[in-house]
Amino acid sequence: MTDESRRIWITSSAILSLGLVFGGWILGSEIRGVRMADRYVTVRGLAERDVKSDLAIWRLPFIEGGNDLQDTFARSQKDQHMVLDFLAQQGIPKSDISLGQPSVTDMAANQYSSANSRANRFIVQQQVTVRSSDVDKVAAAVQKTSQLVARGVVLGTGQGYAAGGVSYLFTALNTIKPAMITEATRNARVAAERFAADSHSKVGMIRQATQGLFTITDADSPGEGRGTYEAGGIMKKVRVVTTVEYYLVK
Repeated sequence: MTDESRRIWITSSAILSLGLVFGGWILGSEIRGVRMADRYVTVRGLAERDVKSDLAIWRLPFIEGGNDLQDTFARSQKDQHMVLDFLAQQGIPKSDISLGQPSVTDMAANQYSSANSRANRFIVQQQVTVRSSDVDKVAAAVQKTSQLVARGVVLGTGQGYAAGGVSYLFTALNTIKPAMITEATRNARVAAERFAADSHSKVGMIRQATQGLFTITDADSPGEGRGTYEAGGIMKKVRVVTTVEYYLVK
């Protein structure tokens, strides 16, 4: 074998050896990557916060009935004045009050109503709505609605137009979302670290994370909320659960 051939053979062998070593290193890295991808834990992190409602919507529907339309409507207008006077006495400004359109029902025009069952031919319904950020003032006024009943105002308590009552809402959810998500994620990592310690592993990077829905319930209610505009009590409980997958490493 000539010197030139020997040099070519040595060079080729060296290149082949380096290739095998490099290829083995890459293969080993891929295997370790696959094993690491198979080792992960799924945990959930909870964050809760008690907040106070920042908006009150109070509907006060009232009803009058009679057989003379003009007289019935006049009495309904008198009821409206009494409702507005009552709200003014409670310190609720006119800017927070809106008046609904009168609704008149002629029972004689109802084909399913017999003449004997009609005590009043005309039913006049109106509604006053309070929309206020002063939830404490509204709550105090709600406790005094019996004063209207004592003056002869028939307040609606049914469904549809006659549905009355107050709803307390929390509308500032976006202001607390980032902090709550951070808290929920931090709590999820604590749970993952506890699991990893039990399995003699360490928590690595996040593999996948999912933010749960924010729910709002009354603070003293165990039930699930229905979103930002959950009605009920003034105090609310905001809740979010995040689901996070962490890699586990040795």
